[in-house]
Amino acid sequence: MYDTLIAQVRVLDGSGGPETVADVALAGDRIAAIGALGGRPAARRIDGRGLALAPGFIDVHTHDDTNVIRTPGMLPKLSQGVTTVIVGNCGISASPVTLRGDPPDPMNLLGGPDDFRYPAFADYTRAIEQARPAVNVAALVGHTALRNNHMDRLDRPATRREALAMREQLRDALAHGAIGLSTGLAYASAFEADTAEVKLLAEALDEFGALYATHLRSEFAAILEAMQEAFNVGLHARVPVVVSHLKCAGAGNWGRTKEVLFALENAGRMQRVGCDCYPYSASSSTLDLKQVTDEFDIFITWSAPHPEQARRTLAAIARDWNVSLTEAASRLQPAGAVYHNMREDDVRRVLSHPLTMVGSDGLPNDPMPHPRLWGAFPRVLGHYSRDVGLFPLAEAVHKMTGLSARRYGLAGRGLVREGYHADLVLFDPAGVTDRATFADPVRAADGIEAVWVNGVLSYDHGQPTGLRAGRWLPRQGDLRADFR
Repeated sequence: MYDTLIAQVRVLDGSGGPETVADVALAGDRIAAIGALGGRPAARRIDGRGLALAPGFIDVHTHDDTNVIRTPGMLPKLSQGVTTVIVGNCGISASPVTLRGDPPDPMNLLGGPDDFRYPAFADYTRAIEQARPAVNVAALVGHTALRNNHMDRLDRPATRREALAMREQLRDALAHGAIGLSTGLAYASAFEADTAEVKLLAEALDEFGALYATHLRSEFAAILEAMQEAFNVGLHARVPVVVSHLKCAGAGNWGRTKEVLFALENAGRMQRVGCDCYPYSASSSTLDLKQVTDEFDIFITWSAPHPEQARRTLAAIARDWNVSLTEAASRLQPAGAVYHNMREDDVRRVLSHPLTMVGSDGLPNDPMPHPRLWGAFPRVLGHYSRDVGLFPLAEAVHKMTGLSARRYGLAGRGLVREGYHADLVLFDPAGVTDRATFADPVRAADGIEAVWVNGVLSYDHGQPTGLRAGRWLPRQGDLRADFR
C-alpha cells in the first residue's frame, strides 16, 4: 500500500521537458510510482485534477544559516514550496565561526553573538541534525567568516600565513560535507582581500570537487571586471563558478545585462559557470555607504542606534535631520536597507537566461524583510511565467528544481522520478500568487496546496502540519561532473 497517491495531476518533473498528466504515489521518503495507478491502495488519496505537481523548490541563495536551527519550522520557505535551502552565501556563514565580540557587518545579518555557536563545521552539521528543520539544508562556507576567525582586522588583505590557516579550516569543512566556498567581496569586511587570497583558498575546492559562489566585488560600473575576477578564481581552482544574485545595479548601470550575460556565456565556453537571480528589481542588505545615492529610493528596514527611523526612506530621514544622505546613513549604521536599484527589463533578461537559477536571497532576521523572503518562488510561477509570459511553466520549475539540484550535486532530488526523494510541491497554476509586498512583506503566498519533505506532508492548505522532516545534505561526489 502506498502512503499517498496524488491522482490525475499535471506533472512538471523539473527537467524542463513537457508536462504530463499522471498519478504519483509516495511510500516512505521516496516517490514509489508514476503512471496510471488507478485503484492501487493508498492510505491517503488526493485528487490532483486542476493542480500541478513539481519537485520541491530549491532555494540556492539563502541566509537561513542560524534560522534552520533557531526557527526550524521554516514557514517562510515551506509556505512557498521550498523544500531545500543552500546557506552560507555572500561570504557569510554561521560556521566555522569564532567571534571576539559582535559579528562584523554583514555577518550580523545572520544574528547576534549568541547565534554563532559553531566553531567547527561538524558542530554546525550536528546542530542541524538535532534541530530537524522542516526543510533540507546544504551549506557553503563563507570567506568573511574565515577572515573573522584568523585576522585581527578585516580592512586589509590577509597575510599568506593567515590565508593558509583559512584554507585549512575550509578543508575541514569540505571534509565534513560543505558544498564549497562563498565570497562577498563587495562588503567592507572582504573588499580588501585581493584575488590571490581568494585563489589560495579556492585551491582546496579542487581537491574535494566543490564549487565557488561569489557576491561579486562590484555589481555597479565595474561588474565586468568583477565577473572576470570570479572566472579567474574558478579557472585557477578548476571548479565551477556561481555568480550570486546577478544584476546590474545603479542607474548608470541599467541596460547592461546584455553585455553581462554575454560575458557569462563567453566564460561558459571555457569553464563551468552559472548564476542565480531573485525576481525583484530591488535588493536588500545592510546599509552600505558605497550604495548611498539620490538616483533611486533607499528604504531603511532597521537601525541599531535609531530604531524609530525604520520603515522610512533615507531621503526623508536626511531631510528631517537637515544633513546629507551620506551623513544620515552614517548616523543610522549599523542598519538594514532595501535599495530600489535595478531596472525591470534587466531583471527579466537575467531571470529568463538558461544559465540562471532562482534564489530568494531573503533575510529572515530583518524586522521589515524584503518580500522575496516569503514570495520569490510563487512570484516566478505566477507573475513572471503565467501573467507576464516570460517563460513556460515547465522552464520556471526547472530553474527552481532540476537545474539547481544538478548544479549543487543534490543527488536524488530536483526531479519527479521513481526512486527519488519525495520532496514535492502541489500548487494551483491558475491561482499561485505571491502576496508579500514591500509595505506588507510577511505574507504567505496563495495557491501552494501541499508540500512534502522526504515524503512527510509538511504544509497543507495554507498551514504547516507541524511535522519536520528536513535533513542535513552533505556534498555528494564531484560537483564538476554534472555542472552545466
